[in-house]
Amino acid sequence: MHFERKRGNFCISTDPARLDVKAMHAYLSRSYWAAGIPEEIVAKSIQGSLCFGLFDAERQIGLTRVITDKATYAYLCDVYVLEDYQRSGLGQWLMEAVFSHPDLQSLRRFNLVTRDAHGLYAKFGFKPLKDPSRHMEIVRPDIYGANR
Repeated sequence: MHFERKRGNFCISTDPARLDVKAMHAYLSRSYWAAGIPEEIVAKSIQGSLCFGLFDAERQIGLTRVITDKATYAYLCDVYVLEDYQRSGLGQWLMEAVFSHPDLQSLRRFNLVTRDAHGLYAKFGFKPLKDPSRHMEIVRPDIYGANR
């Protein structure tokens, strides 16, 4: 059974069959964090994630992707709402859905990386790293060739 929330003509659903890979690719491939990402990588990424699709009727207008073991850890990524739908509370509603999902209630750690949405995520308890010296990363910003 899939998780769903409805508000008027809008729906948030975790049903993978509803996800529109072409729509997600169209947005993500022009985003600052996944510029140039190939469609096949978008398709592969959703297979290993808990995805919250945001829909206006049947049209996908947003996404939040959570990479998680559903027990102790999650990484929030690929959060977007199409420009025509922004500033209408849908992004906050999408985050509320993520935080109400039953499989994400016992997490010890929930991480994300953002360039410009700190205010949105702070409403849900996200804070700067308490001890950044404990975190390490490998970053390959041009892996998809968008800036080559």
